[in-house]
Amino acid sequence: VGARVPIGAGLAFANKYNAKPGEPMNIAVACYGDGAANQGQIWESANMASLWKLPMVFCIENNQYGMGTSIDRHSSHSDYFKMGNHIPGIRIDGMNVLAVKAGFEFIKEFCGNGNGPMYAELMTYRYHGHSMSDPGTTYRNREEIAFTRSTRDPLEFVKKTLIDAGFADADEIKQVEKQIRKQVQEEVMLAKQDPKPTLDELIKHVYAADTSIGNYEMPDHIRMPDFAKSYWKS
Repeated sequence: VGARVPIGAGLAFANKYNAKPGEPMNIAVACYGDGAANQGQIWESANMASLWKLPMVFCIENNQYGMGTSIDRHSSHSDYFKMGNHIPGIRIDGMNVLAVKAGFEFIKEFCGNGNGPMYAELMTYRYHGHSMSDPGTTYRNREEIAFTRSTRDPLEFVKKTLIDAGFADADEIKQVEKQIRKQVQEEVMLAKQDPKPTLDELIKHVYAADTSIGNYEMPDHIRMPDFAKSYWKS
């Protein structure tokens, strides 16, 4: 977990390196969860980003429970936006799309104008378990989940905001939801009808003979979980 953060720091370095003098830099945003916030490579990346004043955003999606352990039990410092020490940080309501938009407008301006990196903690929540083997109710109760869904749900917030502002009425929103559900169902059925990919698809966009588009090559051997089904170049 958190493995994408050093890559983000590298992208931020490239953004600074390629920036035109006098123009704002593009920023790099690396997202990770509260469960990954204490990974060593994140601290190393933060040190380098601060040292070189990279336009890098360390974006923590704090869902309160990591994979299944509350933040109070797995982190000695649970104000994640303060984790950068002297790197400035901001806490945003991640369930509020308008707050996220406004927060990142500020972050982009700050980091893009040569002020160095920033920590951004987005306070969010997941209603379901972390995986199929996680029922999501062994480390929290159903009442908490129901309360959060009824008071902080991001989609319900958008619906209410649109209606209160007079941009749409309830019937219009229901019609949009109906169209979206229909489109999703059609795409799901299309995906289920497609044949399974062949073994050749396994190495597309992974191995390349040169830099031309689509010019990939098959490795001599691919070790499969079942060794008898492994691929050998003929």
